[in-house]
Order: sequence, then C-alpha cells, then structure tokens
Amino acid sequence: MSSLLLFISILLLFTTICFSSRIPIRSDYEVSLLYEGWLVRHNKSYSDSSEKERRYDIFKDNLKYIDKHNAGNHTYTLALNVFADLTVEEYRATYLRTLPPRKWKMENDSETFNDNVGVAPDSIDWRDEGVINPIRHQGGCFSCWAFAVLTTVEAVNKIVTGDLVTLSEQQLVDCFNKGCQASYMDDAYQYIIDNGGVDTEADYPYTAKYSNSCDTTKESNKVVTIDGYRSVRRNNENALKVAVADQPVAAAVEGYGQNFQLYGNGIFTQYCGTKVDHAVTLIGYDTEGGKDYWIVRNSWGDGWGENGYMKLERNIQSRSGKCGIASWPYYPIKYSNMKNKGNSLEGEAEEENARRSGEI
Repeated sequence: MSSLLLFISILLLFTTICFSSRIPIRSDYEVSLLYEGWLVRHNKSYSDSSEKERRYDIFKDNLKYIDKHNAGNHTYTLALNVFADLTVEEYRATYLRTLPPRKWKMENDSETFNDNVGVAPDSIDWRDEGVINPIRHQGGCFSCWAFAVLTTVEAVNKIVTGDLVTLSEQQLVDCFNKGCQASYMDDAYQYIIDNGGVDTEADYPYTAKYSNSCDTTKESNKVVTIDGYRSVRRNNENALKVAVADQPVAAAVEGYGQNFQLYGNGIFTQYCGTKVDHAVTLIGYDTEGGKDYWIVRNSWGDGWGENGYMKLERNIQSRSGKCGIASWPYYPIKYSNMKNKGNSLEGEAEEENARRSGEI
C-alpha cells in the first residue's frame, strides 16, 4: 500500500508540475496522497497524530509555494524534498548558522595561500573520477563544516593514494568542535594536521549529536593524513575554478532563503546574499544552455536537490559569487611521498607544484 501511495503521489506531482505552465489547483485528496507518499519516500514519522497534522499544514503551504514557483519561467525547480515539512524558520534554526567575520590570512603567506594561477578545463565532475563518497545527511547537528572538510580530505587522499576512505565527522564534532555548533573550516583542517590524521567513519560512526566527550582511543587511529591546507584567493571565481579543476574545494554559502531550502533541480539562479551560514563542497563545474554553474555537494542527504547536489550559478557579476560561494574556499594538501622521502618541506612543495602544473 505504501509503495502504491508513493507511486501515485510522484505521478500526480510530475503531471501537474511538469506539464502545466499554470499553478495547479489541487484537491485535498490529491494533497493528502502527495503527503502520504512523501512520508514514505523520506521515511518520516511523527510522535502523534497532532504533530502529523501540524506537519501536514506546513507541507501544504510549502507545496503552494513550490507550485507557484514552478509555474513560472525559471532555470531551476523547487521540490517536495526532505525539508518539505519544515517552516523556513525551522529550517534556518536547525541547519544554518552565521559565523562572525574573521580576519583573512595574509595573502603573501605562501604556506596558507595559493593564487591558483593556471588554465582549467571547460568542465569537470570529480564524481566521474571516483573520488567522492555517497551523499550523507548531517541530521540535526550543525556539522556541515565537518562534512565539507572531510569530503575534500577523502578526495585528495584518493587522488594521491588511490584509496577512497569514508572519514569520521563524529571525531571532528567530539574531539575538535566539542559540540554541534558552527566552526571555521581552516581550524578543522589544522586539527587534522595537529592530531596527525583522522579516523574512519566505520570505526568512529556519526550519530548527528555531540557525544559529550572525545573517544581518545579512536582519535588516535590516524588512518588518513594531510600535510597542510591552503585558501583560494577570495572573491575570484576564476581562481576558484582552477582550484576545483585540481581537486574538490570546501566553501561556504548563504542558504537562508526558502528557495534554497526547497531546491529540486536545475541551475540555481535565485538572488541570495553573502552572509554565509552553511558549508558545502565544490566537486566540479560545467555549462548548460549557455549558463555556467558549480556542482555543489551538500550534506542534507540524497532527498535534497539533485540526489544531494546543487547546480549553483557561476560567473555572476558579484565578485563573491552566487550566495557568497567564492568568499571562503579552502582545500587540503597531501604529498604522495611524504612518508617515503626525507625531503625538506621546500622540496615537497616543489613536487606538489609540479604535480599541479602537470609535470608529474
């Protein structure tokens, strides 16, 4: 019965949204079918019937908003995604946090800054290269920064060593952040460096909450290491493109709007500000219909966006990029022969630069 409800709800939504330029007029019965199908699709359940009814009312309001948007002429659609039973205020309170401004690292500090001067291909998708793990959901813990950082560490480890390992966000929550609160991504990279590495998700599994203490035994399991991290030149989408062409990059965006909350698919061109409140990973870029976009990996599960991803407009007039995407980009550094050679740091850096320029 649940499978039939899911099928009918998807069919109704596809028919009314995709084949009509007008806002659909939906009966209560149709909306209730969509709701029941949505509950099955996202494995949702509530504590009692009154909570289910309250969520249904929110669901109906979001559906009206989605239908109105999708009836217009846009480059992207909204959808009954995993957040369809949340008000925009609940969504913001649970999944977004704004960090206070922070002094940017000195641009002449070669150990932490890279101009990323070079030529990049027209498009790249690091999923095609097998360096990206399946999408996961951060849940009610504000740990997007941990997912963004570890996605880049997993990717560079795969690029350098050939091993794709799923790393422990819980370790960063428990041992570095000591809670489910906002954090700076560069500090998370520095923790991994200072700790000498990070454990696996299999050994230190994610619970979507702070464990109240750090498991120091698991913290000492340094399965994957990095040798440093760098920032991409701020407010420069071309520098960011060159960096992403070389490896996935962690970045911050402003996800404050309801359109971001209910994003379904297509190139997100909606106006958004630059007060960044959410961390994501840039895993590629491309062009479609003459419009450039970033491929953004999120940490809200595969029930949000395009199976967990977003196409975010690229090369806009604002120097900080769409939703501030070019404001705070970082990536980790890993040397392939760090443990096998006794080179000085300068020698390793020369090898890294040669690898980036294609000489190795």
